[in-house]
Amino acid sequence: MITKFLSKIKSILSKSKNSSEIPLPKKTASKTKKKSVKSSKTSKSKIKKDNPKKIIEDLKAIPGVGAKSAEAFYKAGFKTPKSITSAKDEDLLAVPGVGINLVKKLRNFK
Repeated sequence: MITKFLSKIKSILSKSKNSSEIPLPKKTASKTKKKSVKSSKTSKSKIKKDNPKKIIEDLKAIPGVGAKSAEAFYKAGFKTPKSITSAKDEDLLAVPGVGINLVKKLRNFK
């Protein structure tokens, strides 16, 4: 009975998230120009690129997060362990393959 209730909540939350998505604020052009000026002065070896494999390995370091859920978090836009642990429960439940038990483990991890 509880599992039916939790799955119902999860489906409601995912439907409400999809229907009322709030666009993230876009970066202004002035900030982008400033960064491009700074990056032209620095050497190209200092430019940091996202390494998906490294990020997924970092996410797997969280207790309860395995390879599949780490990849799902990465695809959902979570790039750091802190971003996962500080996210709202609704956002975490919206990630495919993430259930209430994993969310509880993440809350205990803090």
